[in-house]
Amino acid sequence: MPIDKVDSNKLVVDLTPLDVAKAGALALWSCSKSDRNKEAMQRAGIFPLLAKLLKSDKQSVLVPAVGTLQECASRPEYRKLIRQEGMIEDFVKGLTNESEELKMHCASAIFKCAEEPETRNLVREFNGLTPLVKLLSQVKNKELLAAATGAIWKCSMSPVNVKQFKKQNAISHLVGLLSGQPEGVLINVVGAIGQCAKDSDNRIAIRKAGGIIPLVQLLKGTNQSLLINATKAIEQAAQDPDSMNQIEKQDGVRLLWSLLKTGKPELQASACWAICPCTNYTKDAGELVRSFVGGLELIVSLLQSDYKELVASVCAAISCIAKDEENLGVITDHGVVPLLAKLTHTADDHLRMHLAETIARCSTWGNNRISFGQCKAVAPLVQYLKSSDPLVHRATARALFELSKDPDNCITMHDNNAVKLLVEMVGSKDDILQEAAAGAIKNVRQLALANEREKFK
Repeated sequence: MPIDKVDSNKLVVDLTPLDVAKAGALALWSCSKSDRNKEAMQRAGIFPLLAKLLKSDKQSVLVPAVGTLQECASRPEYRKLIRQEGMIEDFVKGLTNESEELKMHCASAIFKCAEEPETRNLVREFNGLTPLVKLLSQVKNKELLAAATGAIWKCSMSPVNVKQFKKQNAISHLVGLLSGQPEGVLINVVGAIGQCAKDSDNRIAIRKAGGIIPLVQLLKGTNQSLLINATKAIEQAAQDPDSMNQIEKQDGVRLLWSLLKTGKPELQASACWAICPCTNYTKDAGELVRSFVGGLELIVSLLQSDYKELVASVCAAISCIAKDEENLGVITDHGVVPLLAKLTHTADDHLRMHLAETIARCSTWGNNRISFGQCKAVAPLVQYLKSSDPLVHRATARALFELSKDPDNCITMHDNNAVKLLVEMVGSKDDILQEAAAGAIKNVRQLALANEREKFK
C-alpha cells in the first residue's frame, strides 16, 4: 500500500501500551550510544521513566531499558542518577532472569556502575554477589561471561565483598577461567583475581588452585589492559612466599622487568609496583636484579618520566632494590641522587612518601647524604613535615635522620625550622616516626651545641 494511503490514526490505535514502551525503549537504546544524546535524555528526565520500565516483567521492554542504562553508566553523573533512582536492585534482580541476554545486560550495567563504593555496597545488600558467582559457569556465552566477570572485578574492589566471594569459593571458579578465554573475559578475570588476592587467604587459594603459572604466562602477551591486571595480580600474589617461589621459577621477575622497556607509562608503573614485593620476598634478590642486563640503569632513567604514578612506583622499587648494598652502589653510579633531588619540589603526597623513603635508603651509601645536600634536596624535604599525611611524616623523618648525619645538612634543616616540626613528631604514636624524628633532632642539636662551644673557646 502506498505510504500516502496509510491511515495513521488506525496505526496508533492498534499499538498497545506495551508496544509503545518497547518501541520507546529500543529507540532510547539506539540513541544512548551518543554522548550528546545522553545529555539530551538526562535533560528530558528520562531516568525516572527508565526506572519505571525496569519494574516491567516483559523481557522485550527490560532488555532495551537495561541496555540504555548500561550505555549511560559510562558517565559518573549518570551512574549517580541510576543509583538514586533505585535501579541497582533491579539490575540484581535481572541476574536471575531466565533470559541470558537480560542477565548479560544487567551484569554489564553492574560492571559499569560498581566503579563507586556505594553501588558495590548496594549489590551486596541486595544479595547480588551470589548470582554473579553462579554466572561464572556460563562458559559458552562469552558476552555474559565477560559481563559477569567484569561485575565481580569491580565489586571485589570492596574488601567486604571479597569476604563474601571467599565464602562462595569464587577464586577456584576464576582461576579456572585463566585459560581458553577471549581477552575480554581474561582482563576481567585477572582484574578480579588481583583484587581478591589482597586477602591473604585468597593468595593461598590462588596458588592451590593452580593460578600462579597461568598468571605469569599472561605477562608474555601484548594487550596492555590484560598486562596491567596481570602485574597487579602478581604484585599481590608475590606476598605469599610459596607463590613467590613459583613466580621466580616461571621467570616472572624477568618478565616484569622486561615490561619496563615498553614505553607505556601506566604499564611500566604497574610493573614497578609488582617488582617491589618480588624483590622483598625473593631469596638472593640483589643478585637476581643484577642479572638483568641494563635493568638498574633503565629503572633509574624512569625517574625522569612526567607520569607521577610511574615516578612514585619507580621510587618504591628503587627503595626495595637499594636494600642490597651492591645494587645501591650501582644505582648511585647511574646518577640516582640528582634525579631524586630534582623531584623533591613535588606537592603530591603519594610521590612524596615514596620519594622520601628512597632518599632515606639511598643516603646510607657512601657520600650520598652529602650529595643530596649539594643537590639542594634537604630544604624541600623539611616542608614535607607540614603535610597532613602521617605516612609522609614517617618517610620524611627517616630521610631527615639519615641526612642529618652530615653537618651541612643539619645547618640547612636548622635554617628551615626542621627542629620545631620534628619536635611535634616526637609525640607521635608511630614508633618509627618517633624514633626517626628524635634521631634527627639529636643530630641537629649536637651540631648546634658543638658550634656554641667553639664560640666560647
